[in-house]
Amino acid sequence: MERVLRWVAAMGFWVQGFRCFPWLVVSYYLKDGLRVAPSSLQLLQSSANAPMVAKPLYGLLSDTLYIRGAHRLPYVAIGALLQAMSWLAIALLPESSISISILSFFLLLSNLGASIAEVANDAIVAEAGKQSQSTSGSGQLQSFVFMAAASAGVLGNLLGGMAIDHLSPRIIFALFGLLLVLQFLVTVSIPESSLNLPKKKGQSSNSSSIRKQGSEILSALRKPEIFYSILWFFASFAIVPVLAGTMFFYQTEHLQLDSSVIGFSKVFGQAALLVWSVVYNKRLKNISVRKLLSVLQASIALIMISDVLFVKGVYRSIGVPDSLYVVIFSGLLEALFQFKVLPFSVLLARLCPAGCEGSIMAFLMSAIALAVIVSGYLGVALAAFIGVSEKDFSGLTLGLLIQAACTALPLYWSSWIPVSDKPEKKE
Repeated sequence: MERVLRWVAAMGFWVQGFRCFPWLVVSYYLKDGLRVAPSSLQLLQSSANAPMVAKPLYGLLSDTLYIRGAHRLPYVAIGALLQAMSWLAIALLPESSISISILSFFLLLSNLGASIAEVANDAIVAEAGKQSQSTSGSGQLQSFVFMAAASAGVLGNLLGGMAIDHLSPRIIFALFGLLLVLQFLVTVSIPESSLNLPKKKGQSSNSSSIRKQGSEILSALRKPEIFYSILWFFASFAIVPVLAGTMFFYQTEHLQLDSSVIGFSKVFGQAALLVWSVVYNKRLKNISVRKLLSVLQASIALIMISDVLFVKGVYRSIGVPDSLYVVIFSGLLEALFQFKVLPFSVLLARLCPAGCEGSIMAFLMSAIALAVIVSGYLGVALAAFIGVSEKDFSGLTLGLLIQAACTALPLYWSSWIPVSDKPEKKE
């Protein structure tokens, strides 16, 4: 049964990690196909994360609403089906009918499906991880699925970077849609009982059960060690005005870097993420989460300062090619943002009370999604403030300095993260 559990969890996280395959192409499709500006690109991509904010609702439904006696795998299947429908629709609709509004709708539908599937996958891992918490292997399943997602990210970005030059975006969207159809068919063929997840009493779907579960979630969130940890993690993303759209245009339009370079930067980042996941499982999981997250946050700020030197041409003047810098440092920056989730999710899985793992983990993921949206909007505002556009990047260095300063701010209230990760025992 443990083998089936690990296989199902790995499959779910692998497919979600492979989402970078079509999403890398979306950036080029918006820039070259629909001719959007950098701020519009970032605004659309940030807004597409809106369904992720409702993850607590999906987690509440997953915890309380059983479908044919199961409450995890059916939601993974529903999520896969919604994603498949959206990507296949984008691929099959006539070219003349594709507009920014139509594309935005299907991207929102895709992220709705992805968020539902991720909630169920996170809950499976949290429940199974809590079962093994008394052993020395606590946290191993989290790092295992994180490695599965990272390996998919490596492959997805590698294939995406190469496919852009050889396949049309619609073919790439269709290929990913077919992969999701396959995931749906495999998921519905697996009985949830084979996962050996903890059994809960009262598997009812009535309103009193949902109210009871909601009360348990609110009770868990009132615990200071959970509330302040999530608040710190939210702030560490939200207050950083990310200039992702501006940097994408700077690299592709101003520096004229090939799409393969952008793809390889993401491959390098995912490879680093995979290595760090292995290292975390072997060496870092016994380090204080507060200390580890502080180091990661400081490292992100340092790379942003390094980007200032890059835009100023310092690295170019000492013989470092632009393409090499982008592959290494852009990849590392993206990977560090993602890697922060691993130690924090392990911490929260240990802290959250039994019975509402899905909802609490969903609340964390929705907080991250909302933080990413806020960060993206702040990035658009910052880009407007410094006056950058698809042709003028003279204010980019100032924007990067402001970005780095905002990234360093959460270090001042890192004491909100508890030193101990042992959950309180119920009386």
